[in-house]
Formats: sequence, structure tokens, C-alpha cells
Amino acid sequence: MPHSHVSPVPLVLASKSPARLATLAAAGVTPRVVVSDVDEPAVLAAARERFGALEPADAVLVLAQAKAEAVAREVSDALVLGGDSMLELDGEVVGKPADADDARARWRAMRGRSAVLHTGHWLVDARDADDGGTGATLGATSSTTVHFAAVDDAEIDAYVATGEPLHVAGAFTIDGLGGPYVERVEGDHHGVVGLSLPLLRSLLAELDIPWRALRDAG
Repeated sequence: MPHSHVSPVPLVLASKSPARLATLAAAGVTPRVVVSDVDEPAVLAAARERFGALEPADAVLVLAQAKAEAVAREVSDALVLGGDSMLELDGEVVGKPADADDARARWRAMRGRSAVLHTGHWLVDARDADDGGTGATLGATSSTTVHFAAVDDAEIDAYVATGEPLHVAGAFTIDGLGGPYVERVEGDHHGVVGLSLPLLRSLLAELDIPWRALRDAG
């Protein structure tokens, strides 16, 4: 039977991450990209002042919300999705490495071990009321355990030399050159890439928007 008709709902991705964009595209969603100019350290500092110490799972949500809400102030015809990712190793946050030496040190600490990749998602309904907009703002965090291979120093050096680890949270990718060094994950692998599709679908459901409304808008 043909599915019931739903009106297409445009999506704005408030992120410059190519991986997030590619993940949506592979699922049939073509968002408009509008990058926020959020000062991330300032946002986190303000959140700590208000709430106290932040767990990594909370910090990524705070940043995702700040990005989505900043962009939502600029648009009036779409849902806005913000995202942020951090790797937690031994209770400490591992962001993008400062340089190649830092990336090598990170990998020596991670190899043969497990860490948790947290990805915050925040969705703002910035559509006009006439277009069905609700003004809703909501979010959630995807947390996935990542098990790293016991790579030797030569493999680490070769991977860092590609330059890829310098541009991503945790100094690795699962969908690029770093894939061979990730032995397995527990949780949604999309979340490790930077955007959990099942989590986004559940956030949309809270707004009574079926996933196919995003796909049909592409």
C-alpha cells in the first residue's frame, strides 16, 4: 500500500561536519548547511557557571543546543539540527588534537582500549506557525563505546601522517582512514560518525514528524 501523504519538512544542518552531512545524504536527506558562529569555550564556561561541572554527555548537548538555537534565529522555514561530539577516555574529554605529536600521544593512550564517543543532538522547530511550526526545542545525546585495535607505533605514525586525525574529535574516524583501527562498537555506529539517525528519528517523532518528511524534502 502507498504510504499516507506527509508534507515535506526542510532541514538545516547547523554544522560544518562533512561526516554529518554525508550521513544524512546517505539516508536520503539533503539539508541546507548553515554554520553557527558559537564560541564553544564561552558556551561551556557559561554552562559550568550555571550548572556546575558538566559530564561529557551533557557538554556535547549544551554545545549542540547552542549551535542549533543560534542558527534557528536566522531561519524561519525549517527544522534546525545542531550537533557536537566528544570522546571520553578514563573520564576525561578528548577533543581534536592540537598537533601531530598530540595525535600520536592520544593514540598511544587509546590503543587496545575502549572509550565512549558522545554526540549531542539538538533540534529546533524554526518553521513559521503557518507552516506547522511549533517553536519546539529538544535534544538528546548518543553515547557509543568504541573498542580500538592494539596498533603499534609504526601504524600510529602512518595514520597521523595522513592528517586525518588532526581534524576530528578523538583523533579518529570510523568511516574514513581510521576505520581499520576500530575493532567494534557498542551502540549506534552512526553516532560515532557524528549523527545518530535513530536518535534523530526519535526526536522528530516527539514533534509528530515522520522521518520520511525529511527524506521527501530532499
